[in-house]
Amino acid sequence: MEWNLKSFDQLTGTEVYKILQLRMNVFMLEQNCLYPEVDDKDQASHHLFLAADGEIAAYCRILPRGVSYPQASIGRVLVNPSYRRRGLAQELMRIALEFLKEEWHETEVKIQAQHYLESFYGTFGFRPVSDVYPEDGIPHVDMVLTVGEQLKPDPH
Repeated sequence: MEWNLKSFDQLTGTEVYKILQLRMNVFMLEQNCLYPEVDDKDQASHHLFLAADGEIAAYCRILPRGVSYPQASIGRVLVNPSYRRRGLAQELMRIALEFLKEEWHETEVKIQAQHYLESFYGTFGFRPVSDVYPEDGIPHVDMVLTVGEQLKPDPH
């Protein structure tokens, strides 16, 4: 298994296809949610993914300031159902946050988290900055992390 971090233009056609396929399988089919998955933000983003046996095992996109929010952002965080319960989500977030801190020198990251994952993101230091609200029929909450406060999950 190998972690990859690429700009949109660096992705191969096969990688784009597999990423979009997995995102639609998880966010649209598994979660039974219809929304515009292809949203014109991918081209401005970096894509972090774990390639394993011809599949994408884990994925997120890293968005620069001004694409989704005034702050940099991490979105479309997912783990392929075949690879869940192996700690890949934690590793994915750790790598994404390190990239934002070390390469983009970001000081603040904003995410739109599904409410049931609020405590997961909290282990990285994200804190809620909105009330829970429905987004495409799923409860969400906006969260912000000041980069450098905490980059690794709290083991407790």
